Amino acid sequence: MKRIGIYRIAELAKVSIGTVDRALHGRPGIREATRKKVLRIANRLAYSPNPAARALSVGRATLRIGICIPREIRLYYDQMRAGILDESGRASGLGVELVQKPVPSLGVDEKKQMTALLNSGVKGIITTPGNPEIIGPLIDQAEEDNIRVVCTTTDAPHSRRSSIVAVDPELSGRLAAELMAKFVPPASKAAVVTGMLSTEEHRLKTAGFSSGFTSDCAGGEVVAVLEAHESEEESYRKTCELLERKPGLRGIYVSTVNCLPVCRALKKYGLAGIVTLITTDLFPQMVPHLQQGTILASIYQNPYLQGQVAMRILLDHFVNRTPIPASSYIGPALVLRSNVHLFREVQETVSPQPLAQAL
Repeated sequence: MKRIGIYRIAELAKVSIGTVDRALHGRPGIREATRKKVLRIANRLAYSPNPAARALSVGRATLRIGICIPREIRLYYDQMRAGILDESGRASGLGVELVQKPVPSLGVDEKKQMTALLNSGVKGIITTPGNPEIIGPLIDQAEEDNIRVVCTTTDAPHSRRSSIVAVDPELSGRLAAELMAKFVPPASKAAVVTGMLSTEEHRLKTAGFSSGFTSDCAGGEVVAVLEAHESEEESYRKTCELLERKPGLRGIYVSTVNCLPVCRALKKYGLAGIVTLITTDLFPQMVPHLQQGTILASIYQNPYLQGQVAMRILLDHFVNRTPIPASSYIGPALVLRSNVHLFREVQETVSPQPLAQAL
């Protein structure tokens, strides 16, 4: 993504957006040497603040950004919230206000919360559409009202949303399939545990894995796709039923972050480390299962970066009038026992501040 305007100046000067803003507008609170450095870089880039940025910087306008993402599964969406909040913090002093209208879980109460945002005076929305058929018309309404909508993690592809920030879900599924095919014998049977096939991300991951596994594993077959609706109880129960029904199962791909119930089911039947388990994303409770070999690998989607990029896109657009890219796909990473310590979810516990606060 092209970095221009105050973001580029801050990057080159190695200072915050707020410091750049103070330097450009002659406000106190920074050292003279820093001010000169910022102005020198701005001059080199031929930067001139646009009227919208000036209005925000002197408090004559407020940029309200709506956030409509799930509370659960917290282990995933707390990371996304942290990325949104941290990126917003870089624009402190520019009159940015975040308006939080979370949904309890993916696809639940989306119509109610999105409608509330449309009526709240926001200029942009970051959302994770669980049910595209329901949320799609609301996204279209938002765009018609000049409210820019950025989807994260999953998409509403038939809507007129401005952008999608995600890991390509079909690619994630194919990556999991290719990896699993390297660890199971030919003609193996595998299964998928997902959330809801009505959700674009879950559907495409399942499709990518199913086509990839039959292609990469000679004679391989996907014998079951379990919709667990992000419920730990449902995931555990359906996995137990699967293991009893398919005793020759050699692999399971969990396409959402809801993998702990699957680990418990495998241990109950004495199949931990025997059935190849490939999961999605990472949180601290997964680490023992990776170290013990219950989880072979996990496909990492970097929810923190997704939130950060989604907010950056909107801020760049409204403050610097940068065109919004139609898509920003993030390359998936592979979490293994040997590199698990490198990921931020293991290194720190995320406790983001309330998103509704004015920054």
